[in-house]
Amino acid sequence: MGSDFSIARGLDVEALKAAFDRDGRVEVRGFLVPADAARLRAHLAARDDWTLVLNAGKAVYEIPRQGYAQLSAAQLADLDRHVVEAARTGFHYRYETIRVADDPAMRGRTPLDAFVGFMSSPEVLALVAAITGADDIAFADGQATAYSAGHFLTRHDDDVAGKNRRAAYVLGLSDGWQPEWGGLLMFHGADGLVEQGYVPMFGALRLFAVPAMHSVSYVTPLAPEPRLSVTGWLRHR
Repeated sequence: MGSDFSIARGLDVEALKAAFDRDGRVEVRGFLVPADAARLRAHLAARDDWTLVLNAGKAVYEIPRQGYAQLSAAQLADLDRHVVEAARTGFHYRYETIRVADDPAMRGRTPLDAFVGFMSSPEVLALVAAITGADDIAFADGQATAYSAGHFLTRHDDDVAGKNRRAAYVLGLSDGWQPEWGGLLMFHGADGLVEQGYVPMFGALRLFAVPAMHSVSYVTPLAPEPRLSVTGWLRHR
C-alpha cells in the first residue's frame, strides 16, 4: 500500500536536518508528489465517516458526524458552553477524526490507510532518520483530522508513557488557507508564549521532536472549509 505514494524529488535534506537540529522541528514543503497529495485531500473531503472528539473537564465525547448533525440547537449550545468553559485551563480539544488502526493487518485499502502505511515505508523512515537523527524509529501511526469553526487543541507535549514516540508529524492538506482563519500549529516556549506558528499549507509535512509543547489555534467562522490533515507519531519499538 505504501507504493501508492511517493516523496517529491529535490528535498534539501541537509538544510532540513540543520533546521531540525536547531529548533527541534522542521517544515518539509512539497513532501509528497503533488498529485498524490491532491488525491489524498479529495479522498478525505469526500468521506462522511468522521467522528467528533472533544472533552469537557473529565468527560470525553466521541460523536459520529451524523449523530452530531441531529443534536438540537439547545443541545449544541449546552455542549459548546461546557467545552468552552472547561478549555480555559488544562488540556482540551475539539475536532473531527478518522482513525487508522495501528496494526497494518487491521487497516482498509483506502488512500488514508495507504498513506499511513507509506509513513512506515523504508523510504520515509530513512528520510526521517536523516532529518531527525532518530535512527531507531520503526513505524508510524496516523489519523486524519478535520478542524472546522470552533475546533481547537490546547497546549500539550505528546509525551505519553509507553507510546515510544520519537517525533510527531502533520501533513497539511488545506489549499489556500489564510492565517486569520485560525488552525495554526503553534509551538510554545517555557514561558508559555508562542515561539513559532505554522499556517496550514497544502502538501507540507511538519516534523517535530517529542516532547514539544504545542497547540492548534481556534478555528474561526471565517474558515470556508475544514482544516484537513493527516497526523501521527513516529515511534520506536
